[in-house]
Amino acid sequence: MKLVIVILSNKDLAKVLAATSAEGFLSTKMSTSGQFLEGGHTTILFGVNDDRVDLLFGILEKNVTKRVVRQTGVESTIEGSLLKKPVDVEEYGAVAFVVDVEQFRKI
Repeated sequence: MKLVIVILSNKDLAKVLAATSAEGFLSTKMSTSGQFLEGGHTTILFGVNDDRVDLLFGILEKNVTKRVVRQTGVESTIEGSLLKKPVDVEEYGAVAFVVDVEQFRKI
């Protein structure tokens, strides 16, 4: 068994939950904050049998969207630097971690 931890944009959350639920994946949703994705994100925990991990990733790939966001550059002490100009940055649709589960119990 695996624990799949998925951090995704709130913009894709409803689509991902509907698609994973339709395939029988059970999940726990947690509101989170951090620097992975701009504009709000959520962490979803999935307990997945080893043989269904690839299916889960296929569903995620179909239901999350990579976006280009405009970010302000970094501060610089260099005179006339272009570092403070806004730049377009590609933002991943989701970040996922797969962790081996040594033991699973329902209590």
